[in-house]
Amino acid sequence: MSPSPGRWFTQVLARYGSIVMLVVLLLGMSLATPEFSKLSNLLNVARQVSIVAIIATGMTFVIITAGIDLSVGSVLALAGVISMTFLRDGLPITGALPILLAIPLSAVVASFIGAGCGAFNGFFVTRFRMAPFVATLAMMTIARGLAYVYTDGAPVSPLPPAVGEFGASEVNLLLLRIPTLVLIALVVVAVGHVLLSRTSFGRRVYAIGGNEEAARLSGINVRRAKLEVYSLCGLLAGLSGMLLATRLASGDPKSGMGFELNAIAAVVLGGTSLMGGRGTVVGTLLGALVIGVLDNGLILLDVSAFYQMVVKGFVILAAVLLDTLTRTDR
Repeated sequence: MSPSPGRWFTQVLARYGSIVMLVVLLLGMSLATPEFSKLSNLLNVARQVSIVAIIATGMTFVIITAGIDLSVGSVLALAGVISMTFLRDGLPITGALPILLAIPLSAVVASFIGAGCGAFNGFFVTRFRMAPFVATLAMMTIARGLAYVYTDGAPVSPLPPAVGEFGASEVNLLLLRIPTLVLIALVVVAVGHVLLSRTSFGRRVYAIGGNEEAARLSGINVRRAKLEVYSLCGLLAGLSGMLLATRLASGDPKSGMGFELNAIAAVVLGGTSLMGGRGTVVGTLLGALVIGVLDNGLILLDVSAFYQMVVKGFVILAAVLLDTLTRTDR
């Protein structure tokens, strides 16, 4: 029996809505303001999207398990200020390191800090069956407070000039000059896609989100898988903190505010269900592009930041409503 026209339209919109929205936004913003389609602005959009895309990749795994992580913005800030201190001062034992060695090591430091925060979230979610909303909300406050305590509320600066140069650098690839941050984000998204769609770990993530009790009865170690998922999300938030700090050439304890909402919005717009069990990393990348283009276009159109929040809220509401309708139609 063929589906009704209304049901068919809803399913098609759920599958291809993010692509359609992205194309419409690109065309609309290009017509509305000539500044949008300039190469310099498009590269700026790509750099902005790269940070959100990395965070949202980790968030995709969490939401597919029917969880949520509200702490990623604060973890980003904490990892950013600590990693920038490492770049500025080095370790107490070794002192200052050559910048070419210090930058990748600072990424490792930031990732380690983020993974630790994520493991903290996962521990309370799995061991004490605490609601993910509550556990990650607590970590959001803890990590932000630690970032302020660590820096005494002041940005970590000045940093070596090479730090800012790295954040603004580009790589020649196939006759194209691709921003380094964008290239890193594409690698993270590609690895996340393979991990989720081509490995047993990814199958366990989908199984837990689809039916946690059935996954447990089938032999899946649900606690371990969830702990790994939250740790992965924290790790990518920490890496994003280091990358954002290099782009700003400063470790700011106030950075990352609202990034958790952008990440969740990107995941939901990309077709991942907040009820769990469904979603893709590629869809999340498209959702991040929609958020980035929307933010940049509204700024160029000189729309008030207050109205930008209203518009983004309605976009998220529409995406969640679409997910609800598609589940109801099944």
